Order: sequence, then structure tokens, then C-alpha cells
Amino acid sequence: MTEQTKSDLTRQNILTAGRGLILKHGFGGVGISRILAESNVPKGSFYYYFASKEAFGQALLQDYVDDYLTRVDDLIASTGLARDKLDKFWSAWLAQAGAEGIASQCLVVKLGAEVADLSENMRVILNNGVGELVDRIATLLQQGAVDGSLRSFPDPQITAQMLYAKWLGAAILAKLAQDQRPLENALADTATLLTPNN
Repeated sequence: MTEQTKSDLTRQNILTAGRGLILKHGFGGVGISRILAESNVPKGSFYYYFASKEAFGQALLQDYVDDYLTRVDDLIASTGLARDKLDKFWSAWLAQAGAEGIASQCLVVKLGAEVADLSENMRVILNNGVGELVDRIATLLQQGAVDGSLRSFPDPQITAQMLYAKWLGAAILAKLAQDQRPLENALADTATLLTPNN
């Protein structure tokens, strides 16, 4: 293993451990010492990679956004109708798989309001990530209108933004109620909205 690879693995280990803690406790609820203990690295290693906790937060959110968008890109690139791809994406929000559902792992749900007031740089990273996700949903809506699997919308970008807002709201309601029915309702409503008019 090269020194660079080992360094990258250590940095990723800190980010992964931090993400798990922050999903449970929020950004303000997790101190550097807790991240160090969880990732099993010395304090000096943390500051080698991140100049401050905010710099760590920025790296954490960028890592999350990059990972999320890569998974969505893989879904878009897969074979099949746009409707099937969107159905897979929406279904992944449900917590049927326990802690693996998108809604339960979503840092936008967990940190959106917190970082918007805490850090302009962190807010921008999340906001840009959301914008890129909405662009990808709009792309699938356009593809679906062409392949006939989805209803055609006058402005796919606005529809994509409203769909994401619906799902984000449903995820927050599901988290508050500790019940996935808001997500199930969003899934049913989205299916009705996207079905082509015959």
C-alpha cells in the first residue's frame, strides 16, 4: 500500500466515522474528540487533513454529495425506462431496509437547517448538491417523456424541484413521527403524478 493510499484511507475513515456520528447527533452535537475516538485516529491526524471542525464539515458534506450523485448517475446510466429508474430512486427513500433507506441516511434532512445558519460554505455545498440532484431528476423526467414511460411536463426542472421538496418534506415528517407512512404516501402520490395521460 502506497503512502498516498494509506493517507486517503485514513482521511476517508475519519469522514465515514464522522458521518455516522453526525447522522445520529447533528453537526453541533459531535465534537472532534468523539470523531477521533470513533475513527480511532490521533488528534494530529485530524488536523493534518482538516484545519478545523468546519473544514471537516465541508469535506464531509462534499464527500456525501459526491457519493450520492455518483449513485444517482449509475442509476441514470443503467438500462431501462426512465420511469423504472425513478421508481427505484423513490423506493430507495423508504426505510424498508432499516438504516439503509435514503431518508434515514440523508444529511440534507439531518443538517439542512442547522448548517444553513451555521456555515455559509457548508450551506453552499448542500445547496449545490441538491441543485445537481434536481437536475438529474429533471433529466429523467425528460427521458421519460421521450420514452413514453412518464407524463410530459411543461417545465421538467420545476417539476423535479417540487418532487424533491415533496420527498424531503415526507422524509422529515417520517423522521418526526418515526413512521414511514409519509414516505409511502409520497411514493403513491408521485406514481400518480408521473403516470402518462392516456
